[in-house]
Amino acid sequence: MSQGASKTSGGFIDTLEETLIAALLGAMTVVTFANVIARFVFNSNILWALELTVFLFGWLVLLGASYAVKKGAHLGVDALVNILSPAARRIVGLIAAAACLLFCLLLLKGCYDYWAVFADLPPTTGRWFPTGFEEKFRSQSFYEVDDIPMIAPFRWLEGAINYNEAYEKIPKAIPYFVLPLSASLLMLRFVQVTLRIWQGTEDRLVASHELDEDEISEAAERADKLEG
Repeated sequence: MSQGASKTSGGFIDTLEETLIAALLGAMTVVTFANVIARFVFNSNILWALELTVFLFGWLVLLGASYAVKKGAHLGVDALVNILSPAARRIVGLIAAAACLLFCLLLLKGCYDYWAVFADLPPTTGRWFPTGFEEKFRSQSFYEVDDIPMIAPFRWLEGAINYNEAYEKIPKAIPYFVLPLSASLLMLRFVQVTLRIWQGTEDRLVASHELDEDEISEAAERADKLEG
């Protein structure tokens, strides 16, 4: 793949992720606003609005965490890293990346094991690291959420995971799917960062600050003008 094609593909994926995150935030706003109108104008209530908003917020946060790693947007304290030599910074970066990858592996196992039983899938064996899949497990695919009604586009799940039993509410496998998805994306992002540090194109894991250098310079200039 050429460099131009790679950049185009990366730009498309960035746009897709940003659109999804924006859509989640927009849906939360619309549902909450509609519920407020229903409650205070029509003296009614959208029963499933609160639960849906909670699930949307969870998706927003978990997917946003991996996207922030991709963009280097997580806040970091690098006062000590900045005084190290380039070689030392790279070593520290690799150690930090290895720790994050280990954490992501543990997180992915836990997330998958928690979600799998709701999707009629076997959880993994092993206490800390996956060593295989359980041969016998108790499926919890019949578990439903509390309020959100089942909708037609998800009816295929009744035959796929619920042994042709109908759902009244959406199964928990749907909203909880964000757990293994976000953990997988988080691991992918840290693998990408680790490769960039190994190749020498970056020297640290997190590069974002609460105030960047341009904002600090602008604040200093404004302070000088006020003093003058």
